[in-house]
Amino acid sequence: MYSMGVYFFLNLFYMIVLLLLMMIGMAFLTLFERKFLGYIQDRKGPSKVGFIGLLQPFSDVIKLLNKEVFFIDKVNLYLYYFSVVLILVLSMSVWLIYPFMCNIYSMKVGMLYLLSVLSMGVYPIMIGGWASNSNYSMLGAIRSISQSVSYEVSLFLTMFSVILLIESYSVVDLYKFQYYIKFVVIFIPIYMMFLISLLIELNRTPFDLVEGESELVSGFNTEYFGGGFALIFMAEYLSIIFMSFLVSLMFVNFYLFSIKFLIVWLYHIFFIIWIRGVMPRIRYDELMYMCWKKFLSYSLIYLIFVFSLKLFFQFMMS
Repeated sequence: MYSMGVYFFLNLFYMIVLLLLMMIGMAFLTLFERKFLGYIQDRKGPSKVGFIGLLQPFSDVIKLLNKEVFFIDKVNLYLYYFSVVLILVLSMSVWLIYPFMCNIYSMKVGMLYLLSVLSMGVYPIMIGGWASNSNYSMLGAIRSISQSVSYEVSLFLTMFSVILLIESYSVVDLYKFQYYIKFVVIFIPIYMMFLISLLIELNRTPFDLVEGESELVSGFNTEYFGGGFALIFMAEYLSIIFMSFLVSLMFVNFYLFSIKFLIVWLYHIFFIIWIRGVMPRIRYDELMYMCWKKFLSYSLIYLIFVFSLKLFFQFMMS
């Protein structure tokens, strides 16, 4: 048996390797999105830097990090930079629930930890929007706050429906309970609502109202440039990779290290990018109506249904 110290360093090593792989994956995801959107719009996309544009993401990072840094008047500088660092830290910290083969902390409350981290996602946007001292940034931050209050209720209720079924917060139990039947078969409405709620969480089309280029210039990150913009960009695409992993884990879970799971994971990434290329942005009032009138009622009904179903089976088995 290994000592506790060896297990700790093994987990630390796996975590560092995982984050490095996610960073590389994030870089090529930006390239894939630009190429894919290019073909949707009948053009080639990036193709000049390196072989078929493979070095384009690295060129973009170098360009952004080498841009001139200047200080905007009346900006709260510490909070201005703290918010972008916090966005990146939150998008990386969610990977702690990833079930490693030798896991010293085991994350028996992994889903509860995930809910806590996801609920904090609005704070850096709010801080960054306020600290930027810009009307457009502030409007984006206000939208983010009201939007998060609206969708997070139904998002968490859909997650609790799955948690209630397996009676565990462990990510490993999600795999065990889907050994014979995938939850997407019995949870199709929950799966669809969860997938749409993740698009709102990610601020992706058609729910990119926090940025809203045609309305708010660039929303909360209007005043960010160079390295700050690069960090926000990295956090967004890291979140896309993780959310695709999460929805695959919760509803179509195969063995985590299998080709089947990788295909399902890539499918959800492809879906998020494809939606951006074919859907227009919806109005803000339509989003509020959908979250409060539709998703909240449906998720509550399904939660009660799952609870009643469990009581029925427990009664039949007793």
